[in-house]
Amino acid sequence: MSHLIPISTLFIGLNGLIAFVLSYIVVMERSKTRLWHGESKQDVAFQSDPLTNPNIVATTVEKLTNALFYDIEGDEGALQRKVRAHANFTEYVPLALLFMIALELMSSPTGLIWVLGGSLTVARIAHGYGVIVTYGPSPGRAIGFFLTWFVYLLGAGACIYYGMQELI
Repeated sequence: MSHLIPISTLFIGLNGLIAFVLSYIVVMERSKTRLWHGESKQDVAFQSDPLTNPNIVATTVEKLTNALFYDIEGDEGALQRKVRAHANFTEYVPLALLFMIALELMSSPTGLIWVLGGSLTVARIAHGYGVIVTYGPSPGRAIGFFLTWFVYLLGAGACIYYGMQELI
C-alpha cells in the first residue's frame, strides 16, 4: 500500500510531540504558580481563589501540586514565557505543515519537503527553548524565528510555483 504523504506525516508527528511538551511545560508552571488563567497575579486579581472553598477537583490538584513542587510561588515571568512559547508554536506550525502537505501531494521534490520539515522542527525547538529560558533576545529565539521565516518563504514560494505549474 502506498501512502501519499509520508514525509509530512513524520513531521506532523514530530511537531505534535513538541506541541505536547510545550503544553506540558505550561501546565506544570501553572500548577506550580497556581495561576490557572492569565500569566500573572494581576491577570487574575479579581478572580475568586479556587482554594478558599475547594471542591474535590481543586483539592486533588492541590495535593498533587504540593507533592510535585517544593517552591510553590515560582517565577511569574517564567509562566508568561512558557505560555508565549506554546502560543507562538501554535501560531506558526499549522500553516508550515500545510505547505508541506500541499507540496508533497503536488509531487514536488522530496528534498524540498525534508528541508522544510527539518528546518521547521529545528526552528520550533530552538525558538521554544530560547523563549522559555531567556526574556528578550536570545540565540535560540533568533534561530527559531529566522528558520521559521525561511520555511514560510520557501514553502509559500514553492506552493505558488507548483500551483501555477498545474494551472498553466
